[in-house]
Amino acid sequence: MALSRCVKLNDGHLMPVLGLGTLVSEGVPKSKAGEATRVAIEVGYRHIDAAYVYENEEEVGSALREKIADGTVKREELFYTTKLWATFFRPELVRPALERSLKKLRLDYVDLFIIHVPITMKPGEELLPKDASGKVIFDTVDLRDTWAALEKCKDAGLTKSIGVSNFNHKQLEMILNKPGLKYKPVCNQVECHPYLNQSKLLEFCKSKDIVLVAYSALGSQRNSKWVEESNPYLLEDPVLNAIAKKHNRSPAQVALRYQLQRGVVVLAKSFNEQRIKENFQVFDFELPPEDMKTIDGLNQNLRYFKLLFAVDHPYYPYSEEY
Repeated sequence: MALSRCVKLNDGHLMPVLGLGTLVSEGVPKSKAGEATRVAIEVGYRHIDAAYVYENEEEVGSALREKIADGTVKREELFYTTKLWATFFRPELVRPALERSLKKLRLDYVDLFIIHVPITMKPGEELLPKDASGKVIFDTVDLRDTWAALEKCKDAGLTKSIGVSNFNHKQLEMILNKPGLKYKPVCNQVECHPYLNQSKLLEFCKSKDIVLVAYSALGSQRNSKWVEESNPYLLEDPVLNAIAKKHNRSPAQVALRYQLQRGVVVLAKSFNEQRIKENFQVFDFELPPEDMKTIDGLNQNLRYFKLLFAVDHPYYPYSEEY
């Protein structure tokens, strides 16, 4: 892993600053995630971001192992993230959930294991357990107990690093102030793009030596299951396009470069070979301070993924300002 393209985590491990997201929208075959992973590794991506709830870890794992077998990459050069889904937050379910992902992947360890959302749901096989009226059934678990179970997974060598996702600053504080804390979260993976630039959360994370990892960094594909159809489309933004034109770059490259220059680790999701390549070409140009400032000005705290099904949950993360 080229060191210039990695960030050192608070536990000493290295994380490549640009990663490939693997969430497949509904209606898209799961095999697409495997194909994209293959292409991405060939192009030079070393950071692959996945999750149990994406239901495609077999396909992604198979692509990883293929690229290791053909000599393109060594396992230790790859950085693979999986996530603990909300139905597995009871401490005794944490390690079996990770072992399940490892089995699907046919890997011995992952590089990063993170709590996917701070919202706990009823344990069981259903990913979104619902009652007769269609409401999601929650569960009561202290996330600090879940965290202690992740620490044990790290100690067991099943994951190199542990972190969280979709946490607000108060929820991060709750983990950081946990009595007997053994390891701090290395990262907080959150939605982050020019329309939701997370400047306060980023500042907070930096002050605690926690890396902010950006998902939906290119805005969002309009996935009706999670996202409102009426949202503005980031990559069509006229300001972003004007800056892109000035640098002879695509709006996506500018949106990704913007994050890298703020010290954010950024995930780019595409299942299009040309765009996977294009999204990787972000290390050979720089945005001047005035462009960074202009892009900062696009912020409108617009969240594509609102997790509205959990708005009544005591751990709903977005009631806080950041």
